[in-house]
Amino acid sequence: MKRYYLTPTASAKRPTGARLHVILIAMLLLVNSSYGQLISLKTIPVATGDQFLLFPSQNLGMGGISISLNDSLLDHWINPAKGSQINISQVSSSPVYYRIGNGYGDARSMPFALLWTQTDWFGGLSMALQAMNSANSQTPWSTDIRTLSGNMSENRYFSGFLGKRFANTSFGISAYQAKLSALDGVDLLYSDSEKIKQSGQIKDVRIGLSREGPGGARQELLLLRNELDMTHKVTYQFWGWERFDERIETNLDHTITLGLHAGFTAPISTSGWQYGGIFTVNTKTHPKIPNYEIMNIPRDPGNTLAFNLGGGLSKRDGLNSFGIDFIYEPITSNTWAEADTHMVNAEQELIRPGDKTIENDFEFSNWVLRTGLGWQNQNKGFQLGMQMRNIHYWLDQRDYIAVTDRKQEEYWVEWTTTWGLTLEYTDFTIRYSGRTTMGTGRPGVDTQWLWFSAREGVSASGDFIIAPSDALTLQEARVITHQLSISLPIGN
Repeated sequence: MKRYYLTPTASAKRPTGARLHVILIAMLLLVNSSYGQLISLKTIPVATGDQFLLFPSQNLGMGGISISLNDSLLDHWINPAKGSQINISQVSSSPVYYRIGNGYGDARSMPFALLWTQTDWFGGLSMALQAMNSANSQTPWSTDIRTLSGNMSENRYFSGFLGKRFANTSFGISAYQAKLSALDGVDLLYSDSEKIKQSGQIKDVRIGLSREGPGGARQELLLLRNELDMTHKVTYQFWGWERFDERIETNLDHTITLGLHAGFTAPISTSGWQYGGIFTVNTKTHPKIPNYEIMNIPRDPGNTLAFNLGGGLSKRDGLNSFGIDFIYEPITSNTWAEADTHMVNAEQELIRPGDKTIENDFEFSNWVLRTGLGWQNQNKGFQLGMQMRNIHYWLDQRDYIAVTDRKQEEYWVEWTTTWGLTLEYTDFTIRYSGRTTMGTGRPGVDTQWLWFSAREGVSASGDFIIAPSDALTLQEARVITHQLSISLPIGN
């Protein structure tokens, strides 16, 4: 198996705080607001698949462009106020299948949705069932033979929104809940375990506003609260006195996100060109981060401040369309561990219960570029697109017990290629979208003294805000996703 080292040259320079503030101010002046709402955190290139791809999208095959090009199938599920653009009631189903290479897992989802509109009111309901297969065990003594219940997990998703139109302004509120027995990617972070049992939920509440201006211009505003609360019961096997023994660890994963999102689109001319901008801010509190094998810090809570700033340009000429999104994500995060007993550090100083034993400062400078095009002829359509996501961060770790300071820099690029086909008829519409992602897989750390190779393979949607114990390595795996969407109008 090939191993890819992700640490760049040490000569790369970290952006200074003053320079970062200048960039933020400049982009705030240029960009009015936002389409991205939940900003994901990844300090490791773990392959997570498309677990939360549950709703149909008009632009998925075009790289998922969204800033300056409306998505009539997806927008109202993200900002409930955009349900004002629903012009006919309909039912739809959009089953999804994805697979992560090298036996790292797969899942099948079956969502159903109902949209309705009547006079000034509009709304929607959605539910989905999902069957997920976990990654094959990588322990030296594993036979990769598991019981059906031990290998497959069931997840359930429920979502709904309700809104009202007021002249050229609309208001909406939505609620979403996911009852989870597995979160994709987690099993790749405990590669030395014999089995993992997950349980928990995600809750999401949103309040949105949308306004239509002259000439087709639009503005939006969104407030949200998202909470992830998961429990991981991890079973390890080890050789005891003449037999295998088991050890069970219980890890908690808890993150609360508060978000503000704003966005706009405006026409450039009557030729079909338009531009848009986004601004998003997320504040995240991490009461508990799991003790993954790839990290060297137990019991660490933390806080995160994340921004998403970007602009987009698109053109819709008849039934043909083109778009491009450019997004910058500056993120700062601080995690730490606290002493639970009295201890003495390397300089014979006392550390009391509740004092920090280790502290991590992360500084991210991420970029996202999306582009895509679509072609339509009568009742047939074709889409093609690509997304590039560059993740780059610096870690400054202070160990108050050993009285040491360690710095680490990591970056990687995730490439996603997308495509889509559409068949439109009088009574129904069929859409197929596919995409493949490269640049993620099963990460590990470059710790040469470990005596068995399985440890190299250790290590949201949850966040994965993990301080690696050493330079990262990667056993790369390709993620392939297929979505088939069928919608039928039920009104005139």
